[in-house]
Order: sequence, then C-alpha cells, then structure tokens
Amino acid sequence: MSTKTRAVAQNPLEVFGAGVRAERKARGYSQEAFADHIGIDRSYMGGVERGERNLSLTNIMRIVVGLEMKPSEFFKHLDGAARAKTQ
Repeated sequence: MSTKTRAVAQNPLEVFGAGVRAERKARGYSQEAFADHIGIDRSYMGGVERGERNLSLTNIMRIVVGLEMKPSEFFKHLDGAARAKTQ
C-alpha cells in the first residue's frame, strides 16, 4: 500500500466515524435513533460516520456519553491511526 493510500485509510475522521458506527450498531441503535438519542441531526450523524465532519468537543462528548462509554475507552479506536501517522 502506498503512503498516500495508507494516509487516506488512516484518516482520523474516518477512523473516528467507523468507531462511532461500530459502537452504535453494537448497542442496537439505528443511525436515526442514535442521532435522536443524543440530539444531533441524522444527516450530520451520517457525515460523522463517513468521516466527513470535523466535530467539536461538545459533539464528540455527546456521542461518547450517548454510547455510555468513557472517553478513554472510545478513543482507543484512534490508537492505530495515530501510530500510522507517526511512522
């Protein structure tokens, strides 16, 4: 895999979004139900999960709290992306 391809695959917004999607699905929420649960628009939530949104800390915390996780637990999803960026 080229450096450019690896960088795209390890985009932190995409990794964050994939983590949100995985945790949301593991808890049995549809995207719409989860967005309602945390007070975020469903289309915005879709953008988050696709890695198209650069979220504020407020919205990150809404998501983490809505998933009933500690921030430190949730951010383990980004560990691999951070390592890839420094190599």
